[in-house]
Amino acid sequence: MNVFIVGGSGKVARGLARLLSEGGHAVRSLHRKPEQARDLAALGAMPVQGDLTEISVKALATLMTGSDAVVFSAGGGGAGAEVTNAIDGRGLELAVAAAQGAGIRRFLLVSAFPDALRGGERNPGFENYARVKKLADAHLVASDLDWVILRPGTLKDEPGTGHVHAAAAIPYGTVPRDDVAATLAAIIERPDVSRTIIELTSGDTPIDEALARIARR
Repeated sequence: MNVFIVGGSGKVARGLARLLSEGGHAVRSLHRKPEQARDLAALGAMPVQGDLTEISVKALATLMTGSDAVVFSAGGGGAGAEVTNAIDGRGLELAVAAAQGAGIRRFLLVSAFPDALRGGERNPGFENYARVKKLADAHLVASDLDWVILRPGTLKDEPGTGHVHAAAAIPYGTVPRDDVAATLAAIIERPDVSRTIIELTSGDTPIDEALARIARR
């Protein structure tokens, strides 16, 4: 399968590129900075340079052409409301339109757990982030694409376990980035997991088993 990753330089996206490449899939990873290309290539991905804040729908569709699936894992990374709006918001809308223009049906979005950071200090930047992420989810759900929205809990850099808690609605928790990447890779290989929102934290269920339960529903 040919997979196009938007936001390819992020930690989850890099883990996903490595897993997909090791699994025999062809991966193209969109990145902004030229110096990121070498690391992406080392993971087995084909680096594709582009800036979501500058590229047109038509140009992005051209880069995506030939892909079987798109994974949107881009984010502003706490750089401020303007960047969040441009990447998490308008960037997602642009990628959806580009996928449609390129004739790609399968679209996976890495979103945010509804309770993420709610225990911390409330501030306008976070409230804007939560609003933009919810609107991005709604935009994708309203599209005609074969979408899956993954909402991981607070991300951790500790090694993954391959075991998760995944369902449409679960209590808030944390999850290693490795397990988020592994879940995305497994979803790509499961076309029966479709048009659903999945909340994800660490748990006791093997990833494949958790996705099989979701598919049966």
